[in-house]
Formats: sequence, structure tokens, C-alpha cells
Amino acid sequence: MSYPQHSTGMSSHPEIAEMRERLERTAASNRAIIIEGLIVLAGVYAAISPWVVHFTAQPSLTVNNLIIGITVALVGLGLTLAPERMFRLAWILAPLGVWLLISPWVVPAAHGSRAGVIWNNCWLGAITALLGLAAMGLTVGLTRRTRQ
Repeated sequence: MSYPQHSTGMSSHPEIAEMRERLERTAASNRAIIIEGLIVLAGVYAAISPWVVHFTAQPSLTVNNLIIGITVALVGLGLTLAPERMFRLAWILAPLGVWLLISPWVVPAAHGSRAGVIWNNCWLGAITALLGLAAMGLTVGLTRRTRQ
């Protein structure tokens, strides 16, 4: 006996619609909106921090903070505009935050950094990593609820 073969992908799976609906509810929650906004603000501040804290005389650290800040802000903006696709990418914020935290000691020519530069990057890195973990927590909570 032969059965008719239908080329159905995952898009026709009955649980996909339910999973998308749960993700949309999570992405529209107040907690998600606050986290996304704080991620964008942390990224923008990281990008402009060389001029705010006045360490533009250290070009390597200035470029480092500018690139990492723009990346964090773009991930935050992506989380805001397309949360169903970007929530899976939220994990990238944690290592970026750790990099900001250790960059004053790792980036060449930044070893003689002032205390303000070090404090700035340490706080900014810790906050970015925590926001990344919080964004990942939204996703983990979503997948745990989906499996129950």
C-alpha cells in the first residue's frame, strides 16, 4: 500500500503556531521591552563612552568600544524589531559584555589606562553581560513553558 507523499515542512507542524504565539507574548511582555531598551542604551553608551569618559587618546580601546557598542545596540534593536528571530541570538551579549569587562587589560596600548576607563568598561561589561543573560532567560523560560 502506498501513501501519498506530501512535502510538508516544519511550518505546517501543529505546534509551530502555538510556539510562535508564546514567543510573541513573551516578546511583548513588559520585562522583555525593558530589557531590550536597556540593551540598546548600553550599546549606545558603549559606543560613545570613549568621548564621554575622555579616553580617545587610546585609539585601540576607542575603536574596541565603538565596535562592541554598535554591535550591542544593533542586537538590542534587532530584539526590538524582530524578537521572534533575534531571541536566539541574545546569547551573544554575554560574551560581548565579558569582553568589555576585560578589554582594558587585553587591548594593546590600553595597559596604562586610567582608573575611569577601567571602571567604565568594568561596569559597562558587567551590565551588558547581565542584560544578555536576562534576554537569554526570557528564551529559556519560553522553551521550558513550551515543553510542559
